[in-house]
Amino acid sequence: MKYTKSTKASEIERKWHVFDAKGKVLGRLASEIAQILMGKYKPNFVRHLDCGDYVVVINADQFIVTGRKDKEKLYSNYSGYPGGLKQKTLGQIRKEKTAEPIRHAVYGMLPKNKLRDRLMARLFIYEGEDHPYKDKVN
Repeated sequence: MKYTKSTKASEIERKWHVFDAKGKVLGRLASEIAQILMGKYKPNFVRHLDCGDYVVVINADQFIVTGRKDKEKLYSNYSGYPGGLKQKTLGQIRKEKTAEPIRHAVYGMLPKNKLRDRLMARLFIYEGEDHPYKDKVN
């Protein structure tokens, strides 16, 4: 009788992937990145282990959004105190921190458990073409 072999943490191999955000739609780019970070494309994927790869995003300031999301999409932050609700549009956040909308979108697409912070630690976002991981990327 043959049994299915379970994946062990020592068997996980990590690769490096580069995504160019130039001209890509934010949500579609974020879903591709989330899949790679989780490792769902691997044949030995298991939900309870961190199976994903490293992801480098370049040209993060040149992604696009459809419709009127630059003016109408709101990001909220609530301090918990009366009058502590702060809201900014996507356009305002893009001017302040260009990488933040990509990071926020990917964060929301990852599983809401203890692995999420470990997965996000392997995401590196850069505004231009230059990044310090050129030697690691295939």
